[in-house]
Amino acid sequence: MPNDEQSPPSESPAGEFSRELSLFHITMMGMGMMIGAGVFLGMGISISKAGPGGVVLTFALNGLLAMFTAMSFAELSSAIPRAGGAYNFARIGFGRPASFLAGWMEWFASSVAGSMYAITFSLYSVRFIKNLGWLTTFDMLPGTEVSGPEMMIVKCLAVVTAGLFIYINFRGSRETGKIGAIITMGQAIFVVTIGIFGVITAVKDPSRLANFTPFMPEGWTSLLVTMGFTYVAFEGFEVIAQAGDEAIDPQRNLPKAMIYSVMIVTFIYVLVAFATVVSVKMGTDGVDKAPWLWIGQYKAQGFGAAISKLMPYGNFVLTLAVIFSSTSALNATIYSATRASYALGRDKMLPGVFAAIHKVRKTPWGALCCTAVIVIIVATVLPTEDVVSSSSIMFLFLFFMVNLCVIKIRRSMADELQYGYMMPLFPLFPILAIICQIVLAVWLIHMSVIAWIIAPCWIISGLIIYLLYGRTHTETAEHEILVLEEQSHHDADITSHYPIMVAVANPDNVTELVQATYRLCGAKDAQVELIHMVAVPNQISLTDAEKYTQSGKEAIQEAMLYFSMHFPVSTTIRYCRNIARGIVSAIRAKKTKMLVLGWHGQRSTKKFNIGSTVDPIIEQAPCNVVVLKDCGGNRTFKNILVPLAGGPNGALALEIASIMADSEEQGRITAFKVDTGRSKKKFNMEKFLDVQAERLSIDRKRFTTKTVEAKSPVVAILRESRHYDLVVLGVTYRPLLYQIARQSLPEKIACRCGKPLVMVKSDVGVRSWIKRWI
Repeated sequence: MPNDEQSPPSESPAGEFSRELSLFHITMMGMGMMIGAGVFLGMGISISKAGPGGVVLTFALNGLLAMFTAMSFAELSSAIPRAGGAYNFARIGFGRPASFLAGWMEWFASSVAGSMYAITFSLYSVRFIKNLGWLTTFDMLPGTEVSGPEMMIVKCLAVVTAGLFIYINFRGSRETGKIGAIITMGQAIFVVTIGIFGVITAVKDPSRLANFTPFMPEGWTSLLVTMGFTYVAFEGFEVIAQAGDEAIDPQRNLPKAMIYSVMIVTFIYVLVAFATVVSVKMGTDGVDKAPWLWIGQYKAQGFGAAISKLMPYGNFVLTLAVIFSSTSALNATIYSATRASYALGRDKMLPGVFAAIHKVRKTPWGALCCTAVIVIIVATVLPTEDVVSSSSIMFLFLFFMVNLCVIKIRRSMADELQYGYMMPLFPLFPILAIICQIVLAVWLIHMSVIAWIIAPCWIISGLIIYLLYGRTHTETAEHEILVLEEQSHHDADITSHYPIMVAVANPDNVTELVQATYRLCGAKDAQVELIHMVAVPNQISLTDAEKYTQSGKEAIQEAMLYFSMHFPVSTTIRYCRNIARGIVSAIRAKKTKMLVLGWHGQRSTKKFNIGSTVDPIIEQAPCNVVVLKDCGGNRTFKNILVPLAGGPNGALALEIASIMADSEEQGRITAFKVDTGRSKKKFNMEKFLDVQAERLSIDRKRFTTKTVEAKSPVVAILRESRHYDLVVLGVTYRPLLYQIARQSLPEKIACRCGKPLVMVKSDVGVRSWIKRWI
């Protein structure tokens, strides 16, 4: 759960929002968007598809799935508490294009959802007026087609309703939060009242529990259908992320509000589903079949038909509940859509009018006006049902992206961010959510083919706007990587060369690094990419980053003297607050196959074992990594020690050792194994060397083996290393928590070994494939 320690509220990037939304306000805001009209329409359909037990399980399991994504939103919002939500997460996780699409889709999805709630409010308000006997000119029930003058009344009322809540949002976040909280409390009271009546009815008449027999008449697979249909009822907690600039103590309250809102709403949904099933008794007036069949035959109106049998004035209470739910969700969606478009304008991905803040109200009036245009047009012109399906698809796309972002950001930026909440069992829950969201998004094509036409059209239009405007106007954010200088110093076709990236820091130690790297480049027929990451202090503006490039330029020029005469060379100077993240990003951009960097041989922090730069590179780099310690100065290595235990790192260690070995003196390589007597799995070192010698086209006689028995492999290897010129060993990535707790065997050797040393990490397996994309 979120940390209980008080953390200072983050300053708004715009510096103009006021922090007035408490934990209660933002929790109510999320609940208000979730308890919308969709759950009432979906209840009867779910019973018809999955049966009495299925409808309860549908909402319970969907609540569990929603919690998975809510934890991702909670973690990211606690670390990045800014207006924009998924937009901000995508920008930090995957860069500008992905973030623009996230904000663009969230703006559209929330705006169109607001149009739906305005129309729902209008429909049920007219129904309410008719029940009072004030309107008798036409007959209209929920779900019936309405046309002509009747539809004009509904549309006009929808526009008036939308306009009212647009004005409430203009008044400011305090008014928005207070009005939203009042309405949400009202809808929660009405809905919980329905649930309580259901429980009381079941207690007074236990025979109604027989309504749950058969529990799953349509089979367990029917749950996939109903879960996909009703998943949209859990959309809403993401609106809380939009309140980052206006919430009190956002690092603590945003995660709590998200988790609390999902828990409360799930409980309410399950309670109402139970009440719906037990509301009808077979044999009573008009009920001539099994209760679940009787309710299911009314489809979208099944919930209303059931509640009318459950309690006095059931239709009246239901109408009030739906009206409260619609207005609460309308208030929240307008707020969410406005903040999503404001974030795009704030970062200049959209024109400046989207970032305009009212001087008195302190609200983003420009973004609100643009949102109002979409809400009103959709409410009056477009076929709302199909467009809302598009909204659901884009919400699923957003949730998919956010779950990817939480994995990417935790892996690459955990040491840069201050979290107020971190989910347990990471990354299990985001992965489960991603799988489920893919299934549900694909399933939605059976609900609306038009939605799968509208959604891509909106995304394509967003891409066009980004390419024509956003790409050239966007300001660089503090977390981003800026290419300050990039040059290619070759003319020949280099596609056949092996791409090696060499990270250079300063001219003082570049010579030693380059001399050792020269052998690797020659053996691999390399194309060399020299990279320097500019380390700019946090208090310095990004625009001043170029002032700190001089030492990097000198280091690159020094390295060029060695490489340019023999290898195709490119150079790049980049700025990034975190050097490791900048290097990993460059590896992906350049499609590098091997990274070479130097290490001074001392642990820079107590938190990480090898160093704050080398550790995350070893973990995240999607390529082979070679770390050199004291290997320069034109040294010759006649005897090289390679501790082995099998596996890909051992194979790469032998390859690097064969390259580093003195070719003139036929440098010998000793494969060294320590037998502690504890390993059940026997490693056949002779067979392993035979395979590697054939793979590397090396005379097998250059490999010798040695095995010793010892209790401590570290002590044995360090003692043996005294007789060799160089030690080459593989480094295996381990989870961060384990890294903090203790050093691995290779790390202990690396820190204590007094000989020149090379650490290698091989780029193989599923984990390495995933690193190329996340």
